[in-house]
Order: sequence, then C-alpha cells, then structure tokens
Amino acid sequence: MSDAVATQYKPLIGHSISELESFAESLDEKPFRGRQLFDWIYRQQVDDFSKMTDLSKSLREKLSKVSTHPLKMLNREESLSKQTRKFLFEVSGGKMIESVLMKEGNRTTVCLSTQVGCAVDCDFCATAKMGFVKNLTAGEIVDQFLQLQKISDQKITNVVFMGMGEPFLNYKNSIAAADLLHHPRGINMGAWRVTISTAGVAHKIKQFSDEGHPYKLAVSLNGSTQNQRLKTMPITKVYSFSDLIKTSKDYAYHSRNRVTFEYVLLDGVNDDPQDAEKLNRLLNSIDCKLNVIPYNEIGGPYRRPPDIRIKAFLHPLKKASFPVTVRWSKGQDIDAGCGQLATHLEKVE
Repeated sequence: MSDAVATQYKPLIGHSISELESFAESLDEKPFRGRQLFDWIYRQQVDDFSKMTDLSKSLREKLSKVSTHPLKMLNREESLSKQTRKFLFEVSGGKMIESVLMKEGNRTTVCLSTQVGCAVDCDFCATAKMGFVKNLTAGEIVDQFLQLQKISDQKITNVVFMGMGEPFLNYKNSIAAADLLHHPRGINMGAWRVTISTAGVAHKIKQFSDEGHPYKLAVSLNGSTQNQRLKTMPITKVYSFSDLIKTSKDYAYHSRNRVTFEYVLLDGVNDDPQDAEKLNRLLNSIDCKLNVIPYNEIGGPYRRPPDIRIKAFLHPLKKASFPVTVRWSKGQDIDAGCGQLATHLEKVE
C-alpha cells in the first residue's frame, strides 16, 4: 500500500461503508472487504486488525500502516458519586477535547464534543472562554463514543451532542457522525436515542428539518425575550429570538419530533417567575419539552439561583401544556456539568 493511500484513509474510524469499499479497492481488494471492515469497526467494535478473523492474512499485513482511532485518551476523572466520568482526549495537532459518560439507573449517556473550543461565545459557558480552535472530523466525534463504550461497564443507551462546541457550526461532520452512530449495519443506535444540541443556529435548524434527519433536536433558549437572551448569548444578534422560536416550531411541526428547549437558570438574570410565565405563553403552541438547568458555576460573574428562587421559577410552569423537567447536572465536582467543559489548548509534555 502506498503512503498516499495510507494517509488518505488514516485513521479508519469515521469512514462510511462506501469509503471503506473504495479503500479496499485501493489495496487491490474486493469491495466486500470494505464492508467487512465496517462491520468489525462499528458493529463488533474491534480495533485490532489481527483479531479481524475473516480478513485474509495478506490484507491484514496491508493494514499495518493504517490506524483505527483518531483520538488518544490522555486522562479520566470520576465524580464522588461514581455516576459521572470525564475523559480528556488528544486530537490532531496536540489540541484536546473532553467527553462525559453519565449513568442514571439503566440509562448510560455519553456527551460528545464536536469542536475544540466554540465560536458561539455564550457568556456563562467555560468552553466559550477557549474561543474557536477547530472543527472535529466525523471520526473524532464517533471515536469518543467507541472508546468510551469499550471502557463502560454498561451499554451506552443515549448520545447527546452537547459537549464542547456548537454542532450546527460543524454541521456536515456532526450529521455524518450521527449517521454512523445510527447505521443499522454498524453501531445501530436508535435515532430517538441521539440528540443534537444547538445554541440557536436558525438556518441550520431549517436545513436539519428540510433534510428530514431523524435525530432529536435540543435548542438552548436561556431567555424569555430578545433582550434578555442577548445579554448572555451574542448569537442572538445574528439569529433573533423570534426567528429561533419560529424555526423551532416549524421543525417540530414538519419532523413530527418534539423539540427540547434547554433553559440554563441564572441568578438574577432569567430566573424571575415572570420569565416562566412568558415561557409558558411562548411555548404552549409548540410540540416541545422544557428542560430547566440550574446553572453550574465556572468562577465567573454568574451564579446558580438559590433553591427557593428555583422553586418560585418552576411554580408557574406547573400549569404548562408541555412537559417541564429539571436537570440537576451530574459531575460538577469534576467540572463535567453542563457548560463546564474546557481544556488547555496545547498538550502538556
């Protein structure tokens, strides 16, 4: 195998069936060998070519120049509750990302990153403080799942694209990764178990809806008016609050999927009971769910509301026509809660 071919397909995780068929042909092998590779990598989740027993010995020798994993795990931390673990991975160029594995009863969820850093610059988010560094490839996104599934003592039941970065500003690779997770001949994760989150990139929500993707959508709302949301989410300058609500409503209508609105509760910013009343009126005509997230502090100017204020905010929502849940983020003691993921940009030698 030429070095050019090895470079083109290195590493293999992230490639589709058709791409692996082309890869096999570049090695002077039949296309079905690519389908076998797809099965081993994604369905059987084997990364050692020597254990791919139905591949010919000559093919396994050719594969010696190719790696499977695009990520290298550098570190892991476990919360005191032992229900949440955070993992540090190195990507190409020495940059780093974090992923989170969470257990709750029979449910095991992995939170995947889609970018190194983030360009959206939400004022209350630790990842935003890094700025935008680079988009992850589809392989770097999927490899987080594959590596964590290998070390998890339970099968991963749910995937959320809610780690570092804005998935819809890395749209092509995020969708390709979701498709690989969902592929029936591969990982075969149910589409309803995959949720892609966005800070409100409205035209990509429309594209997501128009293309008919089956995955669940979560939208970070975090405000009840244009001006309120603008205080903490600069993206509101580009995609107005009203446009975001309209686009989300259209998505729910056309996809027949319920949209989840995420609402990070910030003390003295968006936690007044009147905000809850506004949300109630705003969302009652949308097939949606509201997920209230008491803020996870990162050492900046924002604070989590006291419990009595959280309770007062939730009271008007008891009469909501849509489901309302409160997400008490896990893993805050290891900075693995919602909005707390951040890394140093360079690997420390």
